[in-house]
Amino acid sequence: MVQKRAVVRQSLPDLIVSDLRKRILSGELAEGCLIRQEMLAEEYDVSRMPIREALKRLDAEGLVVFQNNRGATVTKHTLEEIAEIFDVRILLEADLFRRAIPNMKNSDFHHCQNLLEEMDESYSAGRVADWGPLNSQFHSALYEAADRTLTNSLLERVSLQANRYVALHIDLLNHTDSARSDHTTLLELAKNGQVEDAVQSLTSHLESTKEQVLAYVERTRKSSD
Repeated sequence: MVQKRAVVRQSLPDLIVSDLRKRILSGELAEGCLIRQEMLAEEYDVSRMPIREALKRLDAEGLVVFQNNRGATVTKHTLEEIAEIFDVRILLEADLFRRAIPNMKNSDFHHCQNLLEEMDESYSAGRVADWGPLNSQFHSALYEAADRTLTNSLLERVSLQANRYVALHIDLLNHTDSARSDHTTLLELAKNGQVEDAVQSLTSHLESTKEQVLAYVERTRKSSD
């Protein structure tokens, strides 16, 4: 008798959540955009039930505001809320980086360096869409040695919100050169065990991203009014 093996299969809501999340984070579905259940059901060629489940999950992630029988709206944060998202992210990342550096090994540094090279290659090749996910992976790799599961879970949720605006920062603002320099500096300071200098550099890097994103969002919203 052939031994049966368990195979992980994604449900329809899983697949739809994943695709809608990508569309929101990429900006294809812009903030404030109305998402109607019936239109999504037709687009994905499914019934409304998996669409409804997917929208509820995205509501729990804070990416949409779901309303019964009306569909959902892509979350539009105020400037104050965007600032708060980045402030919380900075607090969590600084704490994780401070704890991680003393525990980082050569394998951690090698992994981070490989990600930096992938980021350079993706941008040079014009694959700007790949840069954002690699940027997230690089930051996660810097903090992995902290071994703080709960803090990482909190950061993952906050980062999901921030990444909508980081995508604007990287692509539309075209600041990859400064980000590349900042990332290289972070890795070198971590390698040298310069904990407080590394944390300060990280904080400045994230603060700069926050200020540029806020300025861009404010400018684009004013121009569209």
